[in-house]
Amino acid sequence: MAGEASEVGDGLAIAAIARALEIPIPTIRSWERRYGLPAPPRTAGKHRRYSRTEIDELRGLRDLIVRGYPARTAAAMIRAQRSGEDDGEAKEQMVRSAMRLDSEGVRTELDRAAERIGVEATLRDVALPAMHEIGDRWKTGACGIEQEHLATDVVRRWCARQSAMAPPTSRPNVIVLACGPKDLHTIGLEAFAVVLARRGWPCRVLGALTPTGSLIGAIRALKAPAAVVVAQRGVTRRAAIKSVAAVDALRRVRAFYAGDAFAAPVVRRGVPGVYLGADVIAAAEILESELTRLGLAQLA
Repeated sequence: MAGEASEVGDGLAIAAIARALEIPIPTIRSWERRYGLPAPPRTAGKHRRYSRTEIDELRGLRDLIVRGYPARTAAAMIRAQRSGEDDGEAKEQMVRSAMRLDSEGVRTELDRAAERIGVEATLRDVALPAMHEIGDRWKTGACGIEQEHLATDVVRRWCARQSAMAPPTSRPNVIVLACGPKDLHTIGLEAFAVVLARRGWPCRVLGALTPTGSLIGAIRALKAPAAVVVAQRGVTRRAAIKSVAAVDALRRVRAFYAGDAFAAPVVRRGVPGVYLGADVIAAAEILESELTRLGLAQLA
């Protein structure tokens, strides 16, 4: 963009940055207060001074928001870009802790990552990739079921704590989350519930092996505007699709689905509802956008 700052010397004042990047000063201060980004040093007189790094972060944050990302998601993406190598190391440390049956080590890596890049990015970039790797190791015999179970338990407890610490719900209606009738794996579903809770959505996680009838009964009892069905294996996909179709047939209820069983585009042909993909942050944006479009995303 013409006129953007390029030479910063000892740092530029906030007014100069606002003019150069065409971002209002109150917006810059709000981003720093809400998301801790950027966090420029202050002079003795308490005035902000922006270095090249902080200018680049502001520019990136602005550009992501212009492209349609909510400010909170954009900030998490900037943090992830800033510390991408650290995130890879956090995942590896988490896996190594699980291999040693060190539950405190697993939990510590999650907490450290959350402090650095935020809860949502930690789920997407550390916790879920680590669980995938541990699962792959178990399938190939590189680790035992005890390591997989320990990691699952720690991540599940960590997700429950993050949900409990989420801001008060701002939506009057509940989102129902369930595994397909033949699916056992719930970690991705529980991680998604955390992301939704942090966006103000109350959730009910029905868990593994949820029969179609039970899912429909819960949606009706809760007057839920949406339900998400997850399937992880190809052999369980058909049963999950029946659940998705049953949800889709309900009046004023939107059906969503996700999971490794639906990763290939060819298997999604003819499946009703909306596919959410593999990124839990992007999935939350898709769900909110769709419910808003249909007029089903009222605020409390």
